[in-house]
Amino acid sequence: MGAAHAQSGDQRPQDQQKSSQPPATQQPDAAKESQRKVNEFSEAAQAINGPAGNPECVWLGRRVVLLMWRDDLDTAFRHLDLYERFGCPGGHIQAAFRCLVRFGAIDPKQPESLSSRVHACWINTNAQPPAANASVPAGPTPPPAQPPAAATPAAPSQSAAPAPAPAPQQK
Repeated sequence: MGAAHAQSGDQRPQDQQKSSQPPATQQPDAAKESQRKVNEFSEAAQAINGPAGNPECVWLGRRVVLLMWRDDLDTAFRHLDLYERFGCPGGHIQAAFRCLVRFGAIDPKQPESLSSRVHACWINTNAQPPAANASVPAGPTPPPAQPPAAATPAAPSQSAAPAPAPAPQQK
């Protein structure tokens, strides 16, 4: 019994050493992933003026948008509380989520496409889906509209009556 215990005791430290060291193939992947994150944060800082470009706002904000997309609203609201505690602008969350929704469905077989789309919408909240650009007809372009100064003045509509002045307050 003592020999069996000694054998199992000898294997545990070896197993722990093996499991604590990641395989050599995972180390370059981790370095690439780390570098990609650093690049995304620096890209956000350059593209966004103000606190929405701060690394903590980018990290928390993208997580909130991602969680909202996945309908995990409880967790999203907890992250949103943290986001606001760091002084990050709530309007940027709304704009990034609106951008993400405009893009529509995301292929669930490619989870990286969701996070890259969230990042793209975080960087440029006015991004348009490529399908919207492709659906524009390739026919002749319409003539440019006249500038407002050259347009003829329109008759005022009768339904647009001026608003009554507020009543003076009595003391």
